Amino acid sequence: MQWPPPRLTGTGLFTGVTAALYPVSVVKTRLQVASKDTLERSAFSVVKGLLKTDGIPGLYKGFGTVIIGAIPTRIIFLTALETTKVASFRVVEPFRLSETTQAAIANGIAGMASSFLSQTLFVPIDVVSQKLMVQGLSGHAQYSGGLDVARKVLRSDGIRGLYRGFGLSVMTYVPSNVVWWASYGSSQRYLWRFLGDNSEEYTPSLPKIIFAQATGGIIAGATASCITNPLDTIKTRLQVLGLEKKIPVKQVVKDLIAEDGWKGVYRGLGPRLFSTSAWGTSMILAYEYLKRLCAKDGGGN
Repeated sequence: MQWPPPRLTGTGLFTGVTAALYPVSVVKTRLQVASKDTLERSAFSVVKGLLKTDGIPGLYKGFGTVIIGAIPTRIIFLTALETTKVASFRVVEPFRLSETTQAAIANGIAGMASSFLSQTLFVPIDVVSQKLMVQGLSGHAQYSGGLDVARKVLRSDGIRGLYRGFGLSVMTYVPSNVVWWASYGSSQRYLWRFLGDNSEEYTPSLPKIIFAQATGGIIAGATASCITNPLDTIKTRLQVLGLEKKIPVKQVVKDLIAEDGWKGVYRGLGPRLFSTSAWGTSMILAYEYLKRLCAKDGGGN
């Protein structure tokens, strides 16, 4: 029996990656919800303002809520991903498509299914953590912690309040995961052709494996971010609105365009691009590493 067990290793790896990249999520969220007259109009000004008022803890607002919810969410996501990916490859195999197309379709379907299932847990966590992230901005309430947010949301809107923006979350993250996993799966085929994987006997070195997986993660993250950032901006603003406000999606879009023109829907693209690419690269390296650990662990039993 291998120690530490793969599941424990995986929990530690994903927690570490989340902690390292969490400040970028805080910056992105504050940029997306900032009003026209706010001082926080760039990533640098957001970081400077948070450090000035709250110090390092300011960059980790809502972190406890995210970590508590991240573990079960990741378990659901990765379990559904692997299960669906295997089934999807079996479905597309009879169509005799190219290897790259098969990988893109199967990975895309797996990303879509796993993302949809994980949203049932992720959206309430997202609503609570984002309300904590924007504390201190004009027009946003103060809370003592995640439980305080949840209690006030439930009191005001019931369980529906914790699922505010669920439709937009599905519309954002499901396509994002489809694009991410489809881009990753197809880019891997192209990269391995470039690196010389032309035979079944070919055994790549570990540096080549890491290079191919990391490059695929960066390509996938950049592609997904650029395509889905407008929906992410709208979703974020909708989820962090004050409890007394009931503003429809159409009005959120109008407000963004009135403030910044069409570029308003791309607020926070820089931090999101970095976060998605860095998270995707770290996640896929950890994910593939865990698969190798599990295979080794299974082979030794």
